[in-house]
Amino acid sequence: MKDILLDINGLTKAYPGVVANNNVSFQIRPGEVHALLGENGAGKSTLVKMIYGLVKPDSGSMTFQNQQFAPASPNAARGTGVAMVFQHFSLFDALTVAENIALGMDDAPKPRDLTKNIRQVSNAYGLPLEPNRIVGTLSAGERQRVEIIRCLLQNPKLLIMDEPTSVLTPQEVEVLFKTLRELKSEGTSILYISHKLEEIRALCDTATILRHGEKVDTCIPATTTAREMAEMMVGASFANPIKANREMGDTILSLKNVSASSAGAF
Repeated sequence: MKDILLDINGLTKAYPGVVANNNVSFQIRPGEVHALLGENGAGKSTLVKMIYGLVKPDSGSMTFQNQQFAPASPNAARGTGVAMVFQHFSLFDALTVAENIALGMDDAPKPRDLTKNIRQVSNAYGLPLEPNRIVGTLSAGERQRVEIIRCLLQNPKLLIMDEPTSVLTPQEVEVLFKTLRELKSEGTSILYISHKLEEIRALCDTATILRHGEKVDTCIPATTTAREMAEMMVGASFANPIKANREMGDTILSLKNVSASSAGAF
């Protein structure tokens, strides 16, 4: 058990008319990038909300570094060493980067010290960001950096990333992956939620697959094809498409030397 960071045992959560998670169990090790896979409605969001203290499980238990772990709030989760970057950013456009980061910290340092810390962390992890810039002027990728740096300033042991590449350009994805690999090398664990299977194969060490609120499998993405993971997610095999041989029929529409005047400038 010494090499287990987070041990999830039988977590169950039901809402009226639906069981979001049913007896889900898996483990995350220090320095592991662990993917959480499943279709929409598979229970991924509810599960990470229980880990982050936003939702209370109906039954089951968790341990974090061999200690009982049942966070009653995100503040409690952060105090234990869990941080989360949400898919939808919670930033104020009219405030600066530093002001937004301060609002998200439980015990923010003085402004001058915070500005210094932001620059140090952004440089150390290849996430260039100017603390005094107004957030409303930032790109989606730069906004995500604000959220990531806010988490890193709190020295998390587990970083949860919810659909982190959904709004990023390919170049920004490369920067993000470099940062996550650097964190992994330092021993930080990452719980990575995504639908992009090839990204998961390139980045993640382990993947847990949920279907209809239940864990159905765990696999090693590097040795599992995207097709195999997709079949685990949906619970069915994908047949190879059959292309029927078709003969060309008679022409039904023919255009030749067609011209027309434009109705406007465009």
